[in-house]
Amino acid sequence: MTGTTIANAPPTARLPLGSLLALFCAAFTAVMTELLPAGLLRGMAGELGVTEGRAGFLVSGYAAASFLAAIPLTAALRGVRRRPLLVGVLLAFAACDAVTAASSSYALTFAARLLAGVTGGVMWAMLVGYAARMTPEERRGRAIAIVSAGITVALCAGIPAGAALAGALGWRAAFWTLAVAAAALAAWVRLRVPDFPGEAAGARLPLRGVATLPGIRTVLAVTVLALLGHQAVYTYLAPLVERARWGEASLALLVFGVATVAGIWVVGAVVDRRPRGTLLAALGAVAAAMLALGTAAPGPAGGPLALAAVAVWGAAFGGVPTLLQTALVRASGPEGADVATSMQTTVYNLGIAAGSFTGGLVLEGAGAAALPWTGLPLAAAALAVAAASRRHAFPARR
Repeated sequence: MTGTTIANAPPTARLPLGSLLALFCAAFTAVMTELLPAGLLRGMAGELGVTEGRAGFLVSGYAAASFLAAIPLTAALRGVRRRPLLVGVLLAFAACDAVTAASSSYALTFAARLLAGVTGGVMWAMLVGYAARMTPEERRGRAIAIVSAGITVALCAGIPAGAALAGALGWRAAFWTLAVAAAALAAWVRLRVPDFPGEAAGARLPLRGVATLPGIRTVLAVTVLALLGHQAVYTYLAPLVERARWGEASLALLVFGVATVAGIWVVGAVVDRRPRGTLLAALGAVAAAMLALGTAAPGPAGGPLALAAVAVWGAAFGGVPTLLQTALVRASGPEGADVATSMQTTVYNLGIAAGSFTGGLVLEGAGAAALPWTGLPLAAAALAVAAASRRHAFPARR
């Protein structure tokens, strides 16, 4: 599609792949900006003069800012046209990544991460609604899967590539590269992605009305539980692998990322037909992977089991964002999608912030071996809530 302004473009039978690819890249950029420090903890901690645990709080700070900003800023910006807002968000990402790359101060770096988190809260609140407005209802799940695949590719290729670039040229080079990419993407969106109007004041559903729709709060509860358990372990996967002497941390990150490709591919194929069963299977597999990581023996002998668990974890978790976002849009309807997604962004980042913070405390207190046992009960709780929600949030039949 071209960059021509479209007031209320009716969805077509064909997916607008070019525009969805741009949103995919926006999701990729957001995840890279948020999680890149997780793969660069040692280098960033050394140059900024802090411990690895405090370096991990750069992830927590970003997520906390997104958590606090998503709902109020989305509500304030509901009347703004979508394309100029997305362009502004991408330029803000570019600026924050550039400051991070140039800073030698932990305080300044942390401030840049907070501003980037605010920006990310706005982006995640609008991406799913943007995709939904481009596509017919019967293909909406696949469109969301395409956009959410930006998360998968960031984990699969982006974070390992960033870690490899940091190993060769230093962690600052990784953030400079990300800043340039965000600026280039802003230009692409401006030229090639269609515009949509903001919501007219009289047509907006109130925040409370969206929050009380059947199923919304249950989807949000599963979201925060799943992210809390996941992030408590993933943020510190490198120290976990290194201290357990299972092999190279970069290999574990790569295995996790590659495995997510299979996960997102499967979810994209079945999300519009079997959303409930796929979600339950994914959450069950995450819990099983945590159990395997917790019981794997330290040393090289435990390496194969640990890598297999990381692969299962990556494949299972890769499709979870798409499954949860699709369930949320189905529960809210298109008219409430932006507000509902802002709420999910808030609880999503609550899970990330609390998870990475909790993981840092566990790492520095009980040690890396306790991390999987922190994630296991949370993943099991997410599975139990989803399994019990058969009527509205995760219905057995569409």
